Amino acid sequence: MIKDRVYFVIDMKSFFASVECSERGLNPMTDNLVVADEERTEATICLAVSPAMKTLGVKNRCRLFEIPKDIEYVIAKPRMKKYIEYAANIYEIYLKYIDKADIHTYSIDECFIDVTDYLKLYKLRAKDFAKKLMSEIEDTLGIPSTVGIGTNLYIAKIALDITAKHSPDRIGWLTEEKFIKTLSNHRPITDFWQISRGTADRLAKYGIYDMQGIASCDEDLLYKEFGINAELLIDHSVGKESCLMCDIKSYKTKAKSISNSQILPCNYSYNDAKIVLQEMIQDGCYRLAREHYSTALIHIIIGYGDKRNEVAKGTSRMVERTNLFSIINDYALKLFDKIIDKNRPIRKITYDFSDLLGENCEQYDMFTNLDNVKKEKKLVKSVLGLHEKYGKNSLIKGIDLKQNATQRDRNNMVGGHNG
Repeated sequence: MIKDRVYFVIDMKSFFASVECSERGLNPMTDNLVVADEERTEATICLAVSPAMKTLGVKNRCRLFEIPKDIEYVIAKPRMKKYIEYAANIYEIYLKYIDKADIHTYSIDECFIDVTDYLKLYKLRAKDFAKKLMSEIEDTLGIPSTVGIGTNLYIAKIALDITAKHSPDRIGWLTEEKFIKTLSNHRPITDFWQISRGTADRLAKYGIYDMQGIASCDEDLLYKEFGINAELLIDHSVGKESCLMCDIKSYKTKAKSISNSQILPCNYSYNDAKIVLQEMIQDGCYRLAREHYSTALIHIIIGYGDKRNEVAKGTSRMVERTNLFSIINDYALKLFDKIIDKNRPIRKITYDFSDLLGENCEQYDMFTNLDNVKKEKKLVKSVLGLHEKYGKNSLIKGIDLKQNATQRDRNNMVGGHNG
């Protein structure tokens, strides 16, 4: 492992809300703003709230009706294209000082940077370089940021998530030694990157509630419980991480899948949800064709809208391998009918096409009419051409015109939100 490296993890504070504040000449650190589509209902989820609202106890991802009535605030409708534009501008600022080979974009508002060689180049200490980038982003775009600094990628992320929030200058700094000294007994353990609620529950079975507990636990027990993932837990419990920026850049995924999830604007009945599922499957089939993939495995998850907060899920292995809607839709509908409770309200629909191979690996059973396959493929190619030239709503199916269909609206969205 290469030693003496320095990493930044830079995160834009309440990014969507900060962008909307910047567009209105507001200060996100002092002005109250919520990013939400109030045209839906008061139960709509707030995508972001300004840091000023967080200081008042308002949480991100709350619902509009949960915001205390005595707080005055501005509501901004989501504009995903605008946020992508700002993210691109922030990336351009990084490129003024850092080669793209040393930058890994983790999300629209967060990235990892290996700054080791640049500290010598610019003759700056790590904190001073971090402040330089933070100041330029805020002065140019009006977006405040937070930075975690660490001697490996993992503890730089922990410095951001746990340490920086308690620092007046919004910069956290950790070494492996400082990590062990200051965070070994930190709780809850879910504050640590990559430890989910499920992982925490499994650790709790053995009386483990913090990193010190993992570090002192018998390793054989951890491997028995978590398999190969135990290695990551053991290393992270003492702040170790062997992955370098070059490893991230050279990584290529082995398995591919295409999926989509949709939270419905209100509780849907069985019949209305079935319409939306078919729209989603059609859109997924278009994507398969556009990217020249075929699938043989469908997974569906249905989230119910009642208070029991349960899901129905199932998987269907197809006899055929294809990207044609006429075939995949039949399997999807049969699976939907198999797993669903028709008497319960439905609020969320998710599908996943996995076991993807190239389009040239398609296969059909002996009863499939191959002339119809050719006709459908020719039609899909024409539809994709029109979508590319004139937009997805230039040519739609009759099902998209039904009262509770959602695809026409979603075609105008970016990432599931208003563009």
